[in-house]
Amino acid sequence: MSREQKAVDRARKAFETGRSKPLERIRQLKNLQRLLTERKKEIADAIKKDLGKSEEGAQLYETLGLEGEINTAVRNLKEWAAPRPVQKNLLTLSDTVYIRPEPLGVVLVLGAWNYPWAVTIQPLIGAIAAGNAVVIKPSEVCVHTAKVMEDLLPLYIDKELYPVVTGGVPETQELLRQRFDHIFYTGNSMVGKLIMEAAAKHLTPVTLELGGKSPCYIDRNCDLTIACRRIAWGKYTNCGQTCIAPDYILCDPSIQNRVIEEVQKAVKEFYTDDPKTCPDYGRIINQRHFRRIMAMLADSTVAVGGDNDESDCYIAPTILKDVKPDAKVMQEEIFGPLLPILPISSLDEAIKFINKGEKPLALYVFSHDNKVVNRIRDETSSGGLLANDCLVHFSVNSLPFGGVGNSGMGCYHGKFSFDQLSHQRGCLIKQLKMEGMNSMRYPPHTAKKLGWARFFVLKTVDLGWMGRVALLAIMAVVAAVALQVS
Repeated sequence: MSREQKAVDRARKAFETGRSKPLERIRQLKNLQRLLTERKKEIADAIKKDLGKSEEGAQLYETLGLEGEINTAVRNLKEWAAPRPVQKNLLTLSDTVYIRPEPLGVVLVLGAWNYPWAVTIQPLIGAIAAGNAVVIKPSEVCVHTAKVMEDLLPLYIDKELYPVVTGGVPETQELLRQRFDHIFYTGNSMVGKLIMEAAAKHLTPVTLELGGKSPCYIDRNCDLTIACRRIAWGKYTNCGQTCIAPDYILCDPSIQNRVIEEVQKAVKEFYTDDPKTCPDYGRIINQRHFRRIMAMLADSTVAVGGDNDESDCYIAPTILKDVKPDAKVMQEEIFGPLLPILPISSLDEAIKFINKGEKPLALYVFSHDNKVVNRIRDETSSGGLLANDCLVHFSVNSLPFGGVGNSGMGCYHGKFSFDQLSHQRGCLIKQLKMEGMNSMRYPPHTAKKLGWARFFVLKTVDLGWMGRVALLAIMAVVAAVALQVS
């Protein structure tokens, strides 16, 4: 039996003991929060080695949101896990009818390397809250962070219910041969297809948090200084290695030079004249990705930046101007600090261009005009839409976060994580009484019985305002009808 198979087997056996029931879930979540606060230094040091993030940046973009997510789950878990009453029809009026959220079983969480704590632990929080056992597989690309997770998580949370499995492609492939009750993957669409193919062998449901080329449309009718400042922040945070970073800009040719100027000013404000020496400007994860990104520059014009150092995995914040739709930089998600600008003559043309591509994970529009914002919203499709800012919708845990089409399936954050990783079990509890009511459904079938069945099945009742008195009155009518039918 492989190491991976043993981990899954232990997690399933631990789940079957019932140790993940509600009160225990809260204790595990609080322990996880304690890890985040007590081990900030170890977490930040590892992220610094992997991605070049500062200690403050690591907390801001990695662990702060996780602490908020845990607070939300702990505060609301009793309500989320409670049976959810549903509307009845007359036929089920005297029955108890509700949805009962239940754990799925053993969940596999496959983390990503770009925000290794945020996108690995956030699904874990939802899975724990929902009462599942979880096998945690951090990305092997972030070598130091994966090691810290492997060392620290078992010290704070149940190591049998929530085992950490490290390793590369062979270990991931071995995990995917096992049977899980749900697989949650964050990464790219190519690997997402392989995950889905492996899951299909066991009919395992999946959540795929992927990416794509997230467009950013800038209307002439907006404050370009503020717009470009926010776009520069969204693009160059984490050296552009963000799944919802604005991938490219669409704007009227008349404002292209001003956009370049304003983005350049914001870059200087954020990262100084020399971003390479700025502690808040990160690095490309490895040389393979460095070379992939640099190859995208081949047929485009660099307006700003372009400086690079392969030995340090450094690429300066870069702006490309007059980019053509068939340029190399436009053929795949950039996932790096290159910002192409495509001059576009009208809003109609921008919408047409966006709709020609795959549905993106995020779509950004900057305009003072609500009509422009509404047209972008109504005439396109994307995982999320954000007007006049970048990235921040990820921080709102009352919004579902997820893709559509090629950018993913399923969603999470807050209660959406809990629901995504729960089975919504429909329950109807009936008494062995009032058998006369059932005459209309039993053979022999007649037109009269069908007429009464249509009435009882299609009529819905809101007990919230009818109350007990109305219930008694209706039941009296039901009894009389039942006698007539029989």
